Amino acid sequence: MRSLFLTSRFFGLLAALATGFVVAFFVPVLLVPLQVALGLFVALALLDGVLLYAPGTGGSRGGVTARRELGDKLANGSDNNVRIWLDNQYRFPVGTQTIDELPAQFQRRDALFTTALRAGESTVIHYQLRPTRRGEYHFGAVNVLVTSPIGLLRRRFRHETEGRTVPVYPSFLQMRQYELLAVSNRLTEAGVKRLRRVGHSMEFEQLRPYAPGDDPRTVNWRATARRRSTGADALVVNHYQDERAQQVYCLIDKGRVMRMPFEGLSLLDYAINATLVISNIALHKHDKAGLITFSERGGTVLAADRRPDQLRRLLDALYRQKTRYLESDYERLYLAVQKNARQRSLLMLFTNFESVSSLQRQLPYLRQMARQHLLLVVFFENTELQAFLDTPPSTTEDVYNQTIAEKFAQEKRQIVRELQRYGIHALLTPPQHLTVNAINKYLEFKSRGLI
Repeated sequence: MRSLFLTSRFFGLLAALATGFVVAFFVPVLLVPLQVALGLFVALALLDGVLLYAPGTGGSRGGVTARRELGDKLANGSDNNVRIWLDNQYRFPVGTQTIDELPAQFQRRDALFTTALRAGESTVIHYQLRPTRRGEYHFGAVNVLVTSPIGLLRRRFRHETEGRTVPVYPSFLQMRQYELLAVSNRLTEAGVKRLRRVGHSMEFEQLRPYAPGDDPRTVNWRATARRRSTGADALVVNHYQDERAQQVYCLIDKGRVMRMPFEGLSLLDYAINATLVISNIALHKHDKAGLITFSERGGTVLAADRRPDQLRRLLDALYRQKTRYLESDYERLYLAVQKNARQRSLLMLFTNFESVSSLQRQLPYLRQMARQHLLLVVFFENTELQAFLDTPPSTTEDVYNQTIAEKFAQEKRQIVRELQRYGIHALLTPPQHLTVNAINKYLEFKSRGLI
């Protein structure tokens, strides 16, 4: 009986019959028809129960089966597809209400889907989930409430076996998206710029015949002379490729400044997602990708490498990162870089400076790292503050508030100038554009041969 429920149609007809019997107390002529209607109502309810608990087609036990389909892991900050397959094993059409028990982290109570199925028909329900925190998410049972064409009773099918725990990892979906765009030469669709190569790297690859558009400075006159001595007239040029096996380290600040949320994700999660994408691109460029995280105490260190399992090791390391509540120790970061990055490397530091004074405290360590490596400091623009500045003021108080907000925005730009004054590259970016802007910077450094 725990699986049996009454529908709104049942209560509506019951209320109508009750009202009719009240009226029949004053109009006795209505009593007999109402008694017949009551008997018919009881008979229909019993018939409805028999239909809902009757055996199904093909000798099955009947009912509606449900199966949830989702990946072994979910991508943080991305839309993850979820499918629920429904199969009607009754001999008659039914109406269904499917309730998916979502993890508590989503705080959603609206995962209810209404469908109609013919006898023996199957269908699939599609919807998407966007997690905003890494960790383990527990999915409960899939509940299917079924009504027959009579519609007085409703039977619940609770599929407990569909309950499972799924980990939420950094956004590997975003990583695959950029990887597919790179393979199909369509990165410009995602905002990645096409950069004109200034000069070339010094890593020689091969000799090949001259083609229109080649830089005349790459003509190899000795090889051309030898080729002409054999009767060939084509010019021969040197073909160069990007230097490989360069080290790219992503340095992630896990201090309190990275707890600030934007669109549901913390700055740390934005940095982690961007790190995963950049590391994947670096590995495809035949560079070595590494990771160093830091806070007021030591963090995770993954030496730069390009082994086949390096991306999986990065993903597992990034999955475990959490923000701390104290200010990060940049001296520990400098020592970790000194110990692990023995050759000149590209260091992409993901942090956040809100004032020039906070930068000045860490500037000596940044200057030390910039002397030995190519350092890029990535920090975040306050998009909510910018939206407030773009709103026309309506009161005197708004004018004062916007003046203060402009002071904070100006301080961010002053931080960029202060870093550039000491030869440190800086990237001030909105959180939602972090990945694209960071990729553009990496490709720019590669094309200019700065690493």
